[in-house]
Amino acid sequence: MPTLRSLSLTGLATVAITAAAALSTPAAAQTKTVYIGMNGGTMEKTYTENVFPAFEKATGIKVVVVPGTSSDILAKLQAQKDNPQMHVVFLDDGLMYRAIGMGLCQKMDSSPVLNDVYQSARLKGDMAVGVNMGMTGLAYNKAMFDEKGWAPPTSWMDLADPKYKGKIVVQSAASSSFGLHAFLMYNRIKGGTEGNVDPGFTTWRKTIGPNVLEYIPSSAKIAEMVQTNEAAIFPLTPTGVGSLKAKGIPVEYAQPKEGSVVLMVGECVVAKNPDNEAAQKLAAYLLGPEAQLAALQYGAQIPSNTKVTPPAEVADEMNKFQGYMKNAVTVDWDVINEKRPDWNQRWNKEIER
Repeated sequence: MPTLRSLSLTGLATVAITAAAALSTPAAAQTKTVYIGMNGGTMEKTYTENVFPAFEKATGIKVVVVPGTSSDILAKLQAQKDNPQMHVVFLDDGLMYRAIGMGLCQKMDSSPVLNDVYQSARLKGDMAVGVNMGMTGLAYNKAMFDEKGWAPPTSWMDLADPKYKGKIVVQSAASSSFGLHAFLMYNRIKGGTEGNVDPGFTTWRKTIGPNVLEYIPSSAKIAEMVQTNEAAIFPLTPTGVGSLKAKGIPVEYAQPKEGSVVLMVGECVVAKNPDNEAAQKLAAYLLGPEAQLAALQYGAQIPSNTKVTPPAEVADEMNKFQGYMKNAVTVDWDVINEKRPDWNQRWNKEIER
């Protein structure tokens, strides 16, 4: 069965031609460089190889990626606030709200493409806009589960099942939205809210803690830990699972019965960036159907643009995503961002120590 990664090159060529035609301007011959901060690894490869080339060809603007986690990129933005070196940044939604509050983003220019994205993807009056949609649920090592005869996980509380002792991997809640989402869902199950995280902090070490092999700073090690049969279950998105499967890594996604957590990657044009015209042009392009279709085809990036029609080969996968969205939940980022420094200290002291 075809996957998001196996769609024809002919389709992408058509996308590139369409994008080039739409973007061609008299300024296309100019040589400029814009820097975009985003996650490295799979995302960087997808955009560098399959999304940016059409934009570069049509505009004459070269796009260079500054790789890093959302936390890394936000730290760079803060350090460069008075003299920013990046033009556009991708950040997880929670950190994007923080960046907006710090005055690090500027409003996107009015553009017809803004009317084509989900309303929920337009943040704070278009100070930032989602470029792809997702959710954090559970992923599992299918080879291990098949070997052990285990049924797929169905609940966030499966992380506390004693049979997974030493086989659970969790991204650090202090540096990763995936780990934070897992903690907040566990906290809710234990009776807490974003405004009251004591139920989670006071019980995690006794329940999930004994099962955790390692708290990792990001998801980069997961592929290796699955291949070495160290990791059984870990928080991840359907997109992340799709990317690993495309590399031949035996993982599957499982939607927890309590719901997954909506996770959106947003983009913002950096305030006071060196070339606002080029930055705005790139940001608008990345919201368009051509760019988002290419990201879907080659990176399993779920579009925020409602005009993107998934090819028949991946329609089933997109339908699954829509099904997951039915019980997906949102978290209160205003409270999270206010309390996050205290939570990070507690996490490092009470959970990871």
